[in-house]
Order: sequence, then C-alpha cells, then structure tokens
Amino acid sequence: MKSQLYRNCITQIESILSEENDLIAALANVSAILHHTFSFWWTGFYLVKKENNQTVLVLGPFQGPVACSRIHMGKGVCGSAWKKNETQIVDDVHKIKNHISCNEFSNSEIVVPIVSKDAVVAVLDIDSKNFATFDLTDKKYLEIISNLLSKKNWATN
Repeated sequence: MKSQLYRNCITQIESILSEENDLIAALANVSAILHHTFSFWWTGFYLVKKENNQTVLVLGPFQGPVACSRIHMGKGVCGSAWKKNETQIVDDVHKIKNHISCNEFSNSEIVVPIVSKDAVVAVLDIDSKNFATFDLTDKKYLEIISNLLSKKNWATN
C-alpha cells in the first residue's frame, strides 16, 4: 500500500515538474503532496545557501509546524545528510547526540539529499510523531523524488 501511494505521488510530482520551472513553487507543491498523502508531522526542504561567508541549510517550503531556520553542516539529521551526501533514517531522534530539536513532537525522521552537479543543493526532511516510521520503502521512493528534483534547471530569481 505504501509503495502504491508513493507511485501515485511520483506521477503527480512528475506532472507538476513538467510544467514548473521555479524551484520554490515546485518544492512547495512536492512538500504538500507528500505531507497530505502520508499525514507526516513535518515535510519540507532546506536549501544550501551562502550567508556571511559560510554555507548553511536555510529553511525552504514546508508543511507542518514552525521549524528551525538554519542548520549547519554536520549538525542534526539534516546537516548529517548534507555532509555525508546520503539518506539518513532515524528511528528515534532523541537518541541522536547532535539532534536539533525544532519540535518536541518529532520522534523519527528521514532526510534525503538533493544533488545537482555533484553537490548537495538541498535536503528533503520528513518528520513523524511516531517512532520508527521510515523504512527502505520510504528511502527508495523519496530518493526517486530527489532525483526528479535534481534533473531540473531551476529558476531561483
């Protein structure tokens, strides 16, 4: 059932991406599709940006409660996914030493890097109120979505 829901999301996302050239608009719709299909606690994106002579993840489009605005490389699950350039699945975020608690109700998390020209340009971050929500099925399909986003030449102005 979960796989079929993801396949339906991917069909909808492919349709949106075929007509959308603005990064923020696309990410907003992707986060809404995933969030409302699966009723996740928090679903959104952090974008890699240069600020004050340093590079950080900056909050992008999302669905859910208020979130952290900036995350440094290697910090928390998002910063680790960015630094390692690999999907991170955490069954219990409270057991992670450097976890950044943006919301006390978040208990498990998956973060998928979005890569363009061999560099992480953003991460897709999804949180759940439940423990051990995410598995290899989520990883597989969210990485497909990440690859779809990576293939576009985005207008960001």
